[in-house]
Amino acid sequence: MDLDNLPDGWTIYVWLIAGGLIIIAAIFGIRWAKNNEQFDEDIKYLVFDEGDKDKMDPKEFKKMQEVLKAQMKSREEHLQAKREKEA
Repeated sequence: MDLDNLPDGWTIYVWLIAGGLIIIAAIFGIRWAKNNEQFDEDIKYLVFDEGDKDKMDPKEFKKMQEVLKAQMKSREEHLQAKREKEA
């Protein structure tokens, strides 16, 4: 197949198909992220630990502890589901 023998305007179809595939991939990526808790605004608190208590506002430190506890619970649930799936 020789590209010089194709009719004029064929490249727009290649661009449309490529654009459509990119949009579909982006939709699937966003859907995956939503289903896997990737849009959690509180994730910023997970970079802190108990040693940062003196550097944080008491309210922020309490929020960090709550977020860490919720994340650990979620982690255990995911690991338990994985173990049950493998068994």
